[in-house]
Amino acid sequence: MELQGKKVLVVGVGKSGLAAALFLRRRGAQVTVSDARSAEFLTQEIPALLDAGIMVEAGGHGMLTLQRQDMIVVSPGVPLHTPEWTQARSLGLPILGELELATRFLQGAILAISGSNGKTTTTALCAEILRASGTPVLVGGNIGVPAIALVEQSQPAGWNVLEVSSFQLETTQQFRPRIAVLLNITPDHLDRHGSMENYIAAKERIFANQTAEDLLVLHADDEHTQHVAARAKSQVYWFSAKRPVRQGTFIYQDAVVFRATEQTAVQPILPVSEIPLKGAHNVENVLAAVCAARLAGVPAETIRAAVAGFRAVEHRLEFVAQVRGVDYYNDSKATNVDAAAKAILSFAGGIHLILGGKDKNSDYTLLRPLLQERVRAVYTLGAAAEKIAQQIAGATMVQACETLEQAVAAAATQARAGEIVLLAPACSSFDQFENYEHRGRVFKQCVQALQGKSTGMATWQSASA
Repeated sequence: MELQGKKVLVVGVGKSGLAAALFLRRRGAQVTVSDARSAEFLTQEIPALLDAGIMVEAGGHGMLTLQRQDMIVVSPGVPLHTPEWTQARSLGLPILGELELATRFLQGAILAISGSNGKTTTTALCAEILRASGTPVLVGGNIGVPAIALVEQSQPAGWNVLEVSSFQLETTQQFRPRIAVLLNITPDHLDRHGSMENYIAAKERIFANQTAEDLLVLHADDEHTQHVAARAKSQVYWFSAKRPVRQGTFIYQDAVVFRATEQTAVQPILPVSEIPLKGAHNVENVLAAVCAARLAGVPAETIRAAVAGFRAVEHRLEFVAQVRGVDYYNDSKATNVDAAAKAILSFAGGIHLILGGKDKNSDYTLLRPLLQERVRAVYTLGAAAEKIAQQIAGATMVQACETLEQAVAAAATQARAGEIVLLAPACSSFDQFENYEHRGRVFKQCVQALQGKSTGMATWQSASA
């Protein structure tokens, strides 16, 4: 793909857009970036762009700017189903997403992981296992580093392990991973995609360009992933924590096992007891990662050691601290109802649950049985607080809070020793925070402040005695 001298517009100056703009400029393109936010909101990004010789349009996307381009690169956070983008597409210009742009230049094989929940943990675990085998590995996409930022480090003999979201997938055209993993599909981002059908169609793009030479790993116990298998041209492997599968990974005699084909014997990988991650959903994530790793040729003993040494990813059911006998867990990445439910299921009971943020057109009534069974109190916050309170009314005690700091303080007051304070918001973070990482960091700072108060009180009580 020739970029020298091409006029390219990058829309959206987030992490992906900034990385794409700088990459394109280094390849000789004449780059303009356009963002709906004002210049005041882009004070950190604009100097670096101008220094690189990139033009900046802030406060909206002018049609004249669009008409002057040879190609448009769209960041994942930019919705394409708006009147202005319908008009932009009518110009007939090539419109690529940042992931698609990266695909055109990445060297080496791609292992791509998607799903409504669990993709970050599974991506990190796949990368850890592949690294343990001695293979050059780069990790990026929806996790940390944009895929386009990996291009210059990529190697023909290496693996590019990418977490890919529905936002990234919906703008793909030639994206073709050697191994694709689709963990699950549950309602999420319906405010963006408009319907469950559109959301599923976006997720299916992870394998849309695969051929019979490629490999697809699917969840055997997920209704939607069972159905999408019929549309795959690739070789399908399965994972299940509930039953044996024809080919793939499952639990047999309290161990994770792999079966290459229906005719071959099962190969033990590791005892379930050696999985260091909390929650039944993480057993499923391990099964998916193990299947992908075996398909990539990693030996069983290497996989076992890598899984046993793996630790929870930040903001994913992350233990923060124990304060006055109460355990605090940060699951800020639980940005939809299904993820919040999985977090609740990870604990037997005595949970003080912090819910809320920006609603994604979600149905919070689905949480009612779990709230009745395991949750002592819910602390709501953010734009979705009123809707959540209405939909879960009567299931457990509900306390409205303005901020995350207030919610943590309220939960700390109510929680008793032996109980859990769990941040699993079931919402996106964009009403009060930059992203879910920012929200998780604030939660941890609140807990650390509680720790400081607890230590100070203990010291004062000791001195008084």
